[in-house]
Amino acid sequence: MSDAGLRIDGDRLLRRLAALAEVGAIDGGGVCRLALTDADRAGRDLVTGWMRELGLTVTVDRIGNVVGTRAGAAALPPVMMGSHIDTVRTGGRYDGNLGVLAGLEVIERLIEAGVTTRHPVAVGFFTNEEGARFAPDMMGSAVHQGALPLDVALATVGIDGATVGDELARIGYAGDTPCGEVRAAAYLELHVEQGPVLEREGVAIGAVTGVQGISWTELTLRGVSNHAGTTPMSMRTDAGYVAAEIACFVRRLARDYGGAQVATVGHVTVAPNLVNVIPNRVVMTVDLRNTDDAILQRAERDTAAFVDEIAAAEGVAVERRTLARFAPVDFAPAMVDRVEAVARAQGHTVRRMPSGAGHDAQMFAPHCPTGMIFVPSAGGISHNVREFTEPAQLIAGADVLLQVVLEQAG
Repeated sequence: MSDAGLRIDGDRLLRRLAALAEVGAIDGGGVCRLALTDADRAGRDLVTGWMRELGLTVTVDRIGNVVGTRAGAAALPPVMMGSHIDTVRTGGRYDGNLGVLAGLEVIERLIEAGVTTRHPVAVGFFTNEEGARFAPDMMGSAVHQGALPLDVALATVGIDGATVGDELARIGYAGDTPCGEVRAAAYLELHVEQGPVLEREGVAIGAVTGVQGISWTELTLRGVSNHAGTTPMSMRTDAGYVAAEIACFVRRLARDYGGAQVATVGHVTVAPNLVNVIPNRVVMTVDLRNTDDAILQRAERDTAAFVDEIAAAEGVAVERRTLARFAPVDFAPAMVDRVEAVARAQGHTVRRMPSGAGHDAQMFAPHCPTGMIFVPSAGGISHNVREFTEPAQLIAGADVLLQVVLEQAG
């Protein structure tokens, strides 16, 4: 078989996906491996064990990113594949994990076939991609690529009061390799779409053109608790009411803007959270996204103005904290072309499309040719225990990844 006809071992990829899904398994077939928890440590141990079994050189950097590298014929920068293995609290078994384990499978097939690439080939998984325990998301890859200072990341306090640096040390993944010591010649990431477009259109492969911009803001609203029955409506300072108006506003904003604009209030905590007491404190998040940074900035301004207006009218104080802010990222056109060409050569239908979710790939894009490959998500469902992609679709995406890596690595 020529290198062009080389294919991955689909059964082995599926077995590894199933084995990793047992680590942190929850009811319904999902997974909970929040970043730097004991479950995350167990998942890391499993994957690094597979890397070492293949004889890869394994490094762990100071933010806990793990990279396994197979040497090439020349002393050149590696062609890198990767993603993440941390999950949200009620996650699925494919988000992130597919990109890491498909990368591992690509390297194993190269070893089995006796293919020596000119460039080294590497696979990595990056710390805290989800941002579910520590904000911002894409933390490990951001530090790796110089977009976030290491000391800032290590000092980050999570939703449970723990810090990134302490938890890395506790689970044994506070590595000594300098972050970003080796720069990639190219970066490729296979991922489930996490949306409904490919399935709805009956398309097998997404050639991802880039990642939309992301703006996460935490708002703390402070009002006055009082009796729900005896306080006239005109005399209330109700933080809960202001929060509700903000949630409705961002929904209207996304609808009125149209196009690629989306907006979500995904986290709300209310105090004192009692049926007969006016809320005096609300902490909430606002998630705004758009493929056009100018429009995203306008959405941020419009939202900020509304928050100030509605809070002032109710006498509620507002505190703001930026959790994450990433500008839209375009992937290298030549890499998008290669993904599309390889997929078509393998007999797949292809759609060029942006990613609505953030990915580690966006951190690499400013520094090296970067591409992503999407495969369909059943029902467009992700960050959910019901996340599912057909085995044949997972294997098809991994086969595309293998051939693009072969072309890039030489």
